[in-house]
Amino acid sequence: MNRACRPWLLFGLAALLLAGSMPGEASRLYRWKDKNGVTHYGDRPPDASVASARDVSIIPFRNPPGAMVRLRVESRGPSYQVWADNSLYGPAEVELRFKRSRNVRATPTLPLRATIAARASSRVAEIVLEDEFAAGDYELELDALPGNPAARPDLGFQYRVPFEYARVRVDQGPGGGFSHDDAQNYYAVDFALPVGTPILAARAGTVMQVESDFEKASLNREKFGGRANFIRVLHDDGSMAVYAHLQWDGVQVRVGQRVQQGQRIGLSGNTGFSTGPHLHFVVQANRGMQLAAIPFRMFGPLGELKFPGGR
Repeated sequence: MNRACRPWLLFGLAALLLAGSMPGEASRLYRWKDKNGVTHYGDRPPDASVASARDVSIIPFRNPPGAMVRLRVESRGPSYQVWADNSLYGPAEVELRFKRSRNVRATPTLPLRATIAARASSRVAEIVLEDEFAAGDYELELDALPGNPAARPDLGFQYRVPFEYARVRVDQGPGGGFSHDDAQNYYAVDFALPVGTPILAARAGTVMQVESDFEKASLNREKFGGRANFIRVLHDDGSMAVYAHLQWDGVQVRVGQRVQQGQRIGLSGNTGFSTGPHLHFVVQANRGMQLAAIPFRMFGPLGELKFPGGR
């Protein structure tokens, strides 16, 4: 289950049968029977000599808006090529599998995992009928996660405090039982900050993802039921910093932008699963279709900060 202040964790995508889709576009799956009564599927309608219009049914298909990686299937003669289109300004890992299948096989064999480069498209599989004289159909599922699982983060890097401050107040440190008790957020730190406090990049990197249109702050009764505005910054070593619970319309950078350490990137807020205004800061790495928080060292004018909690 996606967690409330962590809308960036995992995105699942299901594709119906042999549906094809370019990023952000609706497409159609055509189904028809030939003169021998065999059912066919394709991303283009059949020729009139193959099937009459009344024998062709159309199944609409659309990739969900905001998908980080979109599934695309293209007909290539007797086979179907499965593509993953990465919309992120950073690498993403995908896992492709059959939800169901009948009389088809995939090369490579499913399930499979692949890493898709930033803003790139990659053919991840090819699907063919096992018996070309019999009907076949299938349903695909594609999960995607930001980051490259082969990355090796520098655990000794010195992060700066992500705001200008007279004093630092920590509401929840690493391992906090309220919301820092899972792998994705174990080493996270919640800094208590008034709404509208300028947020600065703790480390240089490329803005990989942003979410900025959740207007209302809310403490959801379900522990992880809300959504939070956030910025994800990809660092040169493959690690990723997340700045979350930002003010509505408080993101001040754009995806793909290169930011420097200490550069202003947004405004603190109280969106999503939050008991009060604060900045949720965490450094994460992709550990193979699983985001994991990693420990980090943070410094201010008085030296290194020591956070309560943690291992």
